[in-house]
Amino acid sequence: MKTNGVETVTHDVLIFGTGLAGLRAAVQIAMQSKDTINMALVSKVQIQRPHSVCAEGGSAAVMREEEGDSLDLHAWDTVKGSDFLADQDVVYKFVERAPKEMMLLDHWGMPWSRFPNGRIMQRAFGGHTFNRCCMGQDKTGFFEVQTLHDQLMRYRNFNRYDEFFATSILHKDGAFAGIAGIDMASGKYMVLRAKAMLIASGGLGTLYGFTTYSTTVSGDGHALAYRAGLNMEDLEFLQFHPTGLIPNGILMTEACRAEGGYVKNNTGTRIMEKYAPKMMELAPRDIVSRSEMTEIKEGRGFAGPDGLDYIHLDLTHLGADKINKALPLIREVCIKFIGLDPILEPIPIRPVAHYSMGGVEADINGATAMRGVWAAGEVAAHSLHGANRLGSNSTTECIVYGGITGEEIVKYVQSGSPLLDVPQELVKKDQKRIYEDLLQKKGKENLYDIKKELRAAMDQHASVYRTGPEMSAGLKKIKELQARFKDIYITDKGSVYNTNLMNAMEVENLLDLAEILLTGALTREESRGGHARYDFPNRDDEKWLKHTLATYTEQGPKFSYKPVTITKWKPVERKY
Repeated sequence: MKTNGVETVTHDVLIFGTGLAGLRAAVQIAMQSKDTINMALVSKVQIQRPHSVCAEGGSAAVMREEEGDSLDLHAWDTVKGSDFLADQDVVYKFVERAPKEMMLLDHWGMPWSRFPNGRIMQRAFGGHTFNRCCMGQDKTGFFEVQTLHDQLMRYRNFNRYDEFFATSILHKDGAFAGIAGIDMASGKYMVLRAKAMLIASGGLGTLYGFTTYSTTVSGDGHALAYRAGLNMEDLEFLQFHPTGLIPNGILMTEACRAEGGYVKNNTGTRIMEKYAPKMMELAPRDIVSRSEMTEIKEGRGFAGPDGLDYIHLDLTHLGADKINKALPLIREVCIKFIGLDPILEPIPIRPVAHYSMGGVEADINGATAMRGVWAAGEVAAHSLHGANRLGSNSTTECIVYGGITGEEIVKYVQSGSPLLDVPQELVKKDQKRIYEDLLQKKGKENLYDIKKELRAAMDQHASVYRTGPEMSAGLKKIKELQARFKDIYITDKGSVYNTNLMNAMEVENLLDLAEILLTGALTREESRGGHARYDFPNRDDEKWLKHTLATYTEQGPKFSYKPVTITKWKPVERKY
């Protein structure tokens, strides 16, 4: 149907993002409702091409309690790894459900790597005190996406909106009504109306230039939720993975170290003997990343291109058989992208932007403050990861919270939730922003120069180590870029596949998120997890054991705070 010339399509539920969290929720909704709830699956890429396919190492779950693992141990590792900023009730809900989800994937045909006795193979991962990382070689995310997609194909209660660029969340009196966006293939502006929505749109990592993220990951869900009035929680906590490939940032999975790889400086010394003698290379990521940067800054690294000095990830001692069986993708990537065979030579690496611990504020069941809207996966902040995420907890989080939010959405829809009229004033405002304020601009600024400068500023001013003056300079630069963005020129004035327009909206989203990240980080005068400051080097539980909340205003983000939920463990010093 058309309303005021805009095509409007109605569904029961809208899944915004079709990575692991979105696909798992879709399967849950289809399965639980027995195919009776109609879904719209919305993605700006093809449904089997989310960034989730890039997850390599595995998914954490307690699967071998008889050998010494336990839910308590997984929960403790997660809470300690979070630098005590995780909400402990959320952590327990997560660890309790994780094994069930791994077994569901197994029953649905997930091609796990196997021990000789047929059980799911699990390896060590950073910050975990038991080998609980369920693995599918070093392509776990790819296999999980395919497994969930195949399971979804059993059902017929969904419509796909591939290559649909969402531009606005439509809401009325604090409740969800729908989303607006552009079907890129036709160029048609549309409204998708629904009773409920899951935001599962992934991360924001292309804020940075040196990053593991796919180019499509631009924080769209974060930015749309923020402008619709939902809080951004803990966005200052950005994880840097210790092993990004030089010079392009491609992820060298933590599984490299789990399988026995060494991190060495330019003297050939294993650096973690100094910084984390107990867990060595398998200390949490924030600790390993800071250790690497200390070695590089103190002159024990190697000179790299464009200022990307590096150290070595050495797998040569593992041998060809182990690398080919457990790390085949790593070998393939190194050979294809830098002409280096890790069987024969160490890999050049340095810390790389990898994961956002913060996101859209959501409760223990994934519900947001907007009625009818849930969030799951990296876009969400259930306060599971706190200030630092443990490796292999992320894909599990996507699957666990995809299942939980799917259940909650079914209950909501089946309880007789209303289908709201779409507020036409918001649709008109969104159309004006896109087709007049952006597309018809005749400014002089190059959009892609702004994006390049944004990413360089984040690399420089909000990296592994931070200081107040550096972050202030970074924030000043972001505000300058926001002003320049108002004077951009979009060359492509067409409608079909206008990626020039889409890129402009992505940069607009990233600029908003950069402002939140830097302002929140500048305000938090302590070091905790992924937020490390030279000028405030210690964790300050008395003042800063609390979550940051950023709320949208026309003048910029407004900040408030809320307490951390502590049910069992009081904060102690982190030692590894």
